[in-house]
Amino acid sequence: MTDTTRRSTGIAGLDLALDGGFPPGTRIVISGSPLSGLELLSQQFWQAGEAGAYLMLDAVPLEGMVDARGMDPAALVGAMQGERIVVDSLSTLIAAWGIDAATRFVLEDTRGIIEGGANIVYLLYTGLHTPLEEARMMRAADIYMTLRHQVHGNEFERTLAIEKLKDANVPQRVIPYNIIAKGLELSTTSRVV
Repeated sequence: MTDTTRRSTGIAGLDLALDGGFPPGTRIVISGSPLSGLELLSQQFWQAGEAGAYLMLDAVPLEGMVDARGMDPAALVGAMQGERIVVDSLSTLIAAWGIDAATRFVLEDTRGIIEGGANIVYLLYTGLHTPLEEARMMRAADIYMTLRHQVHGNEFERTLAIEKLKDANVPQRVIPYNIIAKGLELSTTSRVV
């Protein structure tokens, strides 16, 4: 049975794994390589329902996104409107501000937004940070997910792992996914061996 108080992720298979979606008022960190589809996942969440803000710090923003390149913490917080907020990317904040300021931003500067019930999704690119920086972001997150992709011969294997889920049981399996034209598609079936 799914929880109707949760906010849909925009991906049916992920909603199923999360018992209906993200609990309101959570900090979600999605980790993966730039080729893993994490931007697609975050865009699906952003576009799935009620209004929100997609803050683009890394590249030229797409239509409807906020050009947040070079914004300071106060300006970023001021641009965080709605219930579905995406920060693309946390890696940029860590590189520009350092790990202490980035952690303070996630935990303290945005506290009022989280307490107001919004979800903030942060993208964290793998291979750019020290183990200590990654650990601090894992600790700051209420939900921590990792997208992985590997090449086996001439095929890709893509899996999503929910590694931290505050106040809930963490699913005990990785979820296969595909990247299709409209975004990510997760498997909703389980294999029994």
